[in-house]
Amino acid sequence: MQLNRRQFSLGGAGLLTSLGLMAEASAQSASDYKALVCIFLYGANDHYNTLIPYDVDTHAQYFNIRKGTAVSGTAYEGIALARSWLADTTLSTPLSGGRQMAVNPAMPEIKTLFESGRAAWLLNVGSLVAPTTRTQYDNKSVPLPPKLFSHNDQQAYWQSSAQTEGAQTGWGGRAADLMLSGNGKANLTCVSVNGNALFLSGQTALAGQLSTSGATTVNALRSNSLFGSSSAAAALRTLMTQTPPTLLGAEYTQINRRALDAYDTLVGAIGTSASAAMNGWFATSASNTLSAQLKVVARLIEARAVLGMRRQVFLVGMGGFDLHDNLPSQHPGLLQKLSQASKEFDDAMQGLGMSNQVTSFTASDFGRTLASNGDGSDHGWGSHHLVMGGAVKGKAFYGTAPEIGLTHSQQVGSGRLLPSTSIEQLGAELARWMGVSTSDMPLVLPNSRNFDLYKLGLMTSA
Repeated sequence: MQLNRRQFSLGGAGLLTSLGLMAEASAQSASDYKALVCIFLYGANDHYNTLIPYDVDTHAQYFNIRKGTAVSGTAYEGIALARSWLADTTLSTPLSGGRQMAVNPAMPEIKTLFESGRAAWLLNVGSLVAPTTRTQYDNKSVPLPPKLFSHNDQQAYWQSSAQTEGAQTGWGGRAADLMLSGNGKANLTCVSVNGNALFLSGQTALAGQLSTSGATTVNALRSNSLFGSSSAAAALRTLMTQTPPTLLGAEYTQINRRALDAYDTLVGAIGTSASAAMNGWFATSASNTLSAQLKVVARLIEARAVLGMRRQVFLVGMGGFDLHDNLPSQHPGLLQKLSQASKEFDDAMQGLGMSNQVTSFTASDFGRTLASNGDGSDHGWGSHHLVMGGAVKGKAFYGTAPEIGLTHSQQVGSGRLLPSTSIEQLGAELARWMGVSTSDMPLVLPNSRNFDLYKLGLMTSA
């Protein structure tokens, strides 16, 4: 077996992944197409005001903890959503014990997706090293994720499923490592439309980056004009792609060539602008950055055959969720954009006939406290997340519904939820749906050995 420089520099981890790539993985011989789309909500989404208790008893418990002065003309009293505003977004599927849930009034599209069986809620999921009880947490008798409640570190932990800030690879990228050989354009296996993304970095899979306008390149090369001169533009291309005599220079040139080739490939496949049909599906993309990002993902999926793609992993995202203050005024607008963009993407996948081949899911740094700090909430742990697409067993809740309160054993203070489902349990079901074999799962999710996998039953097929 021959190791490349990156694998060699990573030592045992690179060797382990290389061995994994030699293992028999069904995705490598797949003839169909599947894509996974991570929608990351940066800053830590307030799940308590995203999926809200609606039955009388639990809503009263939630409301009494978060209530405050009524915010004139809104659904909020303090940071609590009044029950009277939730009737139109109540979800028809009950939880055990007669409990009911509603989505934020700013998310009617999510209610539509849920009721049509095209979305599900995963309750109280978050970072864990091993299954953990409150007693074990208090006694520190099991390993805990390092640097809990830290934004950068927990973003990294969600995306890497193993490490905090400084992690080298993410579980989306490690899954992609097993799928590269099935794709015509390996460098388009992992694509971010939201900047650099740890989630998409593998040992061999490289994360490509696109903008909301699609493929990007050096302006002078795109226009064939540098300072008004085509000769200067040609000289720039030569400088960027000629092979120098040093290893560092050769690596730099390889990166440049790969980027320029990717641009030419993408422009040939998706053009320089979206089609009328695509613009119609993504009606809010001019003002909604998440919609604009998902439109680019949809354009790539539409061009899958031209590009020779069978498996792809994408990341899109939006920020602004760290609402220690101004939660009632700012959170609804963020959720509205998430809701609209999610429905638009689902409409596009149905329009392309790809609904059953594409699954999207939300993720975030962590959840928030149930306790109010007056105008917002503070850093939490477990959170509720959406899984969407035609292959999802929708109109359902998965995981364990936590109690509502500040003193029960499913929270670790101020209503910070102790996760009852791990990132590994969610990731394993999504990765298996993509085609990762059970034997290869520890390569993708190193801590998956510690958990009871595949018990959620999220997907219609694996």
